[in-house]
Amino acid sequence: MKPRVPRQRREEQHRATRRSPSAGAIVEPVPISDGISEAVLSRADIARYIDGNHGAGGADARARIQGYLEELRTTQRYPIYRALKHPLYPILRKIERVAEHVEAAHAATRAGRVIYASNHKSHTDYLVELLVLDEHGVRPPIVAAGINLFGGPLGLLHKHVTGAIPIRRNTRDPAYLITLKAYVAELLRTHDLFFYPEGGRSYSGDIKTPKTGLMHAALQAEHPHMVVLPTAVAYDLVLEDHVLARQRIKRTQRPFSRELAEMVRCAVGYRSRAFVTFGKPIPVDIDPTSRREVLDFARTVMGAIGRLYKVLPTAVIANAMRPSITRRDLEGRADAVIETLRAGGANLSVESGAEAADAALELLEARGILVSERGRVRVRDRNVLRYYAHTLDHLLASPSRRTH
Repeated sequence: MKPRVPRQRREEQHRATRRSPSAGAIVEPVPISDGISEAVLSRADIARYIDGNHGAGGADARARIQGYLEELRTTQRYPIYRALKHPLYPILRKIERVAEHVEAAHAATRAGRVIYASNHKSHTDYLVELLVLDEHGVRPPIVAAGINLFGGPLGLLHKHVTGAIPIRRNTRDPAYLITLKAYVAELLRTHDLFFYPEGGRSYSGDIKTPKTGLMHAALQAEHPHMVVLPTAVAYDLVLEDHVLARQRIKRTQRPFSRELAEMVRCAVGYRSRAFVTFGKPIPVDIDPTSRREVLDFARTVMGAIGRLYKVLPTAVIANAMRPSITRRDLEGRADAVIETLRAGGANLSVESGAEAADAALELLEARGILVSERGRVRVRDRNVLRYYAHTLDHLLASPSRRTH
C-alpha cells in the first residue's frame, strides 16, 4: 500500500506539473483582483476618503470600499473562455466574424498598454469582439460589462472565466465611484481593458454620445505607454433588433434573464455578418484630472469609432426606403446614399444601390421588416427599419428619421 501524500504536497505537485499555454494545457487561473485590491486600498485618494474627506470615514467607509472591491473581484481562465465557443455554437455559428485592420491591435499591444473603446450594438458584442482578438492571437483584455449581466449562471461565467468586471452604470454612491476609478487605474498597470464608452447598447440604432466615467477612470492610470484603440462593430442584422426597436429609449434596467429569453426567440432564422474594425491608436496626451479635456478626448474617440463603422447593405436600404417604392427607385435612392457616404470617407461594404438591394432585401424580408412583391418594396415593420436607418445618422447630413 502506497503511503498517503499530504494534501498540501499533492497540490504543490499538481501545480508543478502544469504546462504553459503554448503546450496546449489548461494553465493556472489568473486572479485579477488579489494584488489590485491591496493597491487600491493603499492609494492616496482612497486613504483620504477613508479618513473622512468625502463626508464618510472610519470603519464604515473602509467596509463599503472593501465590499465594492469584492464585487469587482474576478478571475480570468482564458483557455476555458476559448472553449466557450463550443456550447455557444448554436448562436455563434449564425454570426460570421469579419476582422478589419487587426494588425493595429497587434502593434498596439506590442507597444504598451491598450484601452479598447467600441460602440455597443448587441449583447453578442462581448463574444464577437473578444473572439476576433483571440482568433488573431491578440492578448486578451479585461472587459467592463454592465452589472445586469452578472446574475445567475452568466454572472458566474463572467466572474470566474472571462475575467469581466461588473459596472454599476447609474450609481452615484461616492464610495463606489472612487473605488471603481482606483480599481480601473490599478488594473491597467497589468492588463488591457475593453469597454463601451456609450455605457450600454443603442436602443435607437444610432451611435450615442460617450459617458466619461469609465474613460476618466482609465486615463487616470497614467501608464507611460498607454493608447486608446477605437474599435467598431457592425452587423447586417442585430440579434435583438426587434426588442431594441420596440423600446426605443431605455427607461428601466430589465433582468438579463428576460432579455436572454427574447434573444433566443429572435435567433430563430437569424444569420448575419459581424464586422469588427480596428482603427489607429490614439495617444493619451491629456490632463486626466481635467473634465473638459476628458470629455473632448472621449468625443474624439467616438468620432473615430463612427468613421470606422462598417456601412452594410441593410443600413443603406433602410435609409433609402420609402413606405412603398419600386425596386428601381429604391436602387436609385440607395445610389444617392452611397455617394453621400463615399464623399464623407465612410467605410463602405457596397459600391452601388443595386448591390445593396441584392444583399439586403432578402435579409430584411426574412426578418419581417420589408415585403417585396411584383416589383415594389413595402415597409412591414417601420420601427425596426428606422432602427437600421439610424445606424448611419452620424455619417449622413440628413437624419434618417426624415426618410420614412
